[in-house]
Amino acid sequence: MRGPKLNEGATAVGERHGTKATAKYVRSSAYKARVVLDLIRGLDVQRADQVLQFTERGIAHDIRKVLASAVANASNPDNTGSHIADADELFVLACFADEGPTLRRFRPRARGRATRIRKRTCHITIVVARMSDDRLEVVRARIDGNNAGASANRRARVERSRKRAQAAKAGVDAIEVEEQQEDLADETSDDVTEVEDVTEAVGDMEVEDVVDVDDASDEAEGADGPSEAATSGDYQPAEYAGAVLPDADGNGPDSHPIKGNADSMLYHTPDSRYYKVTKAEVWFDTEESAEAAGFAKPGTAATNDKDED
Repeated sequence: MRGPKLNEGATAVGERHGTKATAKYVRSSAYKARVVLDLIRGLDVQRADQVLQFTERGIAHDIRKVLASAVANASNPDNTGSHIADADELFVLACFADEGPTLRRFRPRARGRATRIRKRTCHITIVVARMSDDRLEVVRARIDGNNAGASANRRARVERSRKRAQAAKAGVDAIEVEEQQEDLADETSDDVTEVEDVTEAVGDMEVEDVVDVDDASDEAEGADGPSEAATSGDYQPAEYAGAVLPDADGNGPDSHPIKGNADSMLYHTPDSRYYKVTKAEVWFDTEESAEAAGFAKPGTAATNDKDED
């Protein structure tokens, strides 16, 4: 029988200081297992499990299983011989890895030679024991503090979430108010536009009514046969018979529709080609009056000259 392991805390063979669990023939070298076991030695089982959970080594998975087995052996009340305490009162008293048998394989090499391959194995042992009363108080205080801190952090997170929700709701309400104001402004502008359209329509109707009245008065005057004074208005008579001078705008009365150009001595009727572009210096009532005054119709003078030749 082997002697006691120094890190078990035992000083005599057969002396028991805790509950252990062992995994044998683990396909890993003892060197790799010892690196991870050094991380959890002396820790309470809760922190040791957290360390193993986040250790980025393949052997940590197997060591975590051994730790769970040791905690189950020590905390199971049915195990009368190995039951120590509850799981939250245990800590890792000792942990070690012994070398197991080595599997030898060979790999072919050049020139008929071979290279030896050693596949290591190890036996992992974890011993858990109950913490002292002083240490147990410290651990429980730490757990309570963590729980209180977690509760405080949770309350702070909830409060921040509520503030963000209230701010977001306030922003949404502000946006809704702005949209309602914009809609109200659009409706007001539409009403103003409708009023303007109605006003313009009424104005157009009034203008049309005035035009209709003017037309009716003109028709009445034409039916009654307007006098010379009403037809010519305030136009001044010209030096020619049946002719008047244009007003300040160059227009003539309705009774004198024929334009006369004193420079070219030509007169233009309303159906003439250059009637609209001709600036009248004198307005005639009939073509006979224009010809009697010495004015000629466009094209007539050239034709007369050819006839004389």
